[in-house]
Amino acid sequence: MDAVIVANAPFRFWPEAVRWVRQAGLLLAADGGANHLANVGVRPHFVVGDLDSVTPEVRAWIGEERVVPRPDQDHTDLEKTLLFALEQGASRVLILAATGGRLDHALENLGLLGRYGERLACEIREEKTRIVPVFSQASFAVPVGSTVSVMPLGHCARVWLSGLAWPLAGEPLSLLSRTSLSNRAVEPEVHVKVEGGVLLAFLPC
Repeated sequence: MDAVIVANAPFRFWPEAVRWVRQAGLLLAADGGANHLANVGVRPHFVVGDLDSVTPEVRAWIGEERVVPRPDQDHTDLEKTLLFALEQGASRVLILAATGGRLDHALENLGLLGRYGERLACEIREEKTRIVPVFSQASFAVPVGSTVSVMPLGHCARVWLSGLAWPLAGEPLSLLSRTSLSNRAVEPEVHVKVEGGVLLAFLPC
């Protein structure tokens, strides 16, 4: 099952994103993400979280039968919603409204891709960027000349990149030393491989 999760970072829908939420097989709001969905008139199948951000008006509009209280404070609302998606049998998740607000929230949400990406295919989408975790190897079709960044979630022992202006051949990447920020596609397909860590690929869309 494919799912779409709308988180609670500042967010404005663009036409394609509206189509995604309207057509989602499983549409989930992470707490205040329900407010974003109300702005485009789309009721989520479920609202998950500690429910301190969804407005009373939106909660009433959605209906209590769709509200899933998860009050624990050991996980963020987005993580709770990812866990709920797994419980519902989701195998792929597209996440919206995850990166536009507080920097600490954005970093946590990016970390969730590494935390859950081996259990279900997940990515974060912005209007012009998709963010995809890589655990072993992956290939991505991109326009020649476009900007591609490959960032380690912490430390990666060995990384290979091809199809980019600045390739790598088994070299380490680390947030504390070296990354591959603002690389440039020189071929229509970019190949990424990693050993001993997790990468995030920032791709044009």
